[in-house]
Amino acid sequence: MRQIRANRAKQRLAAGQHVIAIEGLNHPDAIERLAPLQPQAFWLEGEHWIASPTNIGDLTRACDVSGSTSIARVGRAEKQLIYHALDLGAQGIAVPHVSTAEDAARVVDAAKFAPIGHRGIYISRQGIDVPDYFQQANHETLVVVFIEDAEALDNLDAILEVDHIDVFFVGPGDLSQAVGHVGEFTHPAVSKVVDDTIRHIIDRGRAAGTVGFQDNMAHVAEVGAKFFLCGATSWVLQGFNDLRGTLEGIERQGAGAK
Repeated sequence: MRQIRANRAKQRLAAGQHVIAIEGLNHPDAIERLAPLQPQAFWLEGEHWIASPTNIGDLTRACDVSGSTSIARVGRAEKQLIYHALDLGAQGIAVPHVSTAEDAARVVDAAKFAPIGHRGIYISRQGIDVPDYFQQANHETLVVVFIEDAEALDNLDAILEVDHIDVFFVGPGDLSQAVGHVGEFTHPAVSKVVDDTIRHIIDRGRAAGTVGFQDNMAHVAEVGAKFFLCGATSWVLQGFNDLRGTLEGIERQGAGAK
C-alpha cells in the first residue's frame, strides 16, 4: 500500500530532536539548490512574503525533491488559507497571533480531517494513490501556532491544553511590542519573556520553538526550544562579510609590503 511522504520535521520533534526551518528562499530553484544538504524543513512565508496559492504548489514540490518538510505560514487562522496551503502540498501549517485557546482550536479544526477537525475533503499531491490518505494526513500534518501577543501570554495555559499542535512558537518580533521594546528582538526584557515562555511550554510537556539567530541558537536551545526558524539571508550576509574581510585583509597585507 502506498504511503504518504513522511513528515521529517514531525518525526524529529517526536523523537526529541531539533528542527531547523529555513526561511527566505522564495523560489523553487533556490530550495532545490540546498537538496544536497538534506535540510529538515523549509519555511514558506505567506504572512509577510510571497508564498500564496499561486506558487505554493511549486514551492512545496521543490521541498519534496529535497526530502524536506514544507511548512507554510498563512496570514491568519482562516480555514480557506489553511486549506489552500495544505491542499497544494504543504506538509505543515504555521499560524500567527494565536492568542486564545479558541484560536488554537480553530487552527486544528482547519488543519485536520474528521474525526479530529473539519478540514475540507480534498486529496493533495501528497495523497495521490494513497488509499487511507485522510487518516495518514492527520498523522503527518505538522501544526505550528505562534505565541506572540500579550493576550497569548495571559492565556498560555489554556492554549497549551489544545491537542494536535506540534509546536508552540514564541515570536520575539511581535512580543517586543508587547513588552514595550518595539523591534528590539534581543533586548533583555524581550529575551526574558521569550525564555520564560519557552520554559513554561516545556514544563507543560509541549514542544517550543523560536527564531534562531547565529548568536542566540545555543542559548535558546539550552533553554529548551527544539524548533528554530532561521533566515537564509543572514547566513549569506555572514558568509559574504567573512569573504570580504578575508580579501580586505590580504589587500592590507599587500599594501603594507610595498
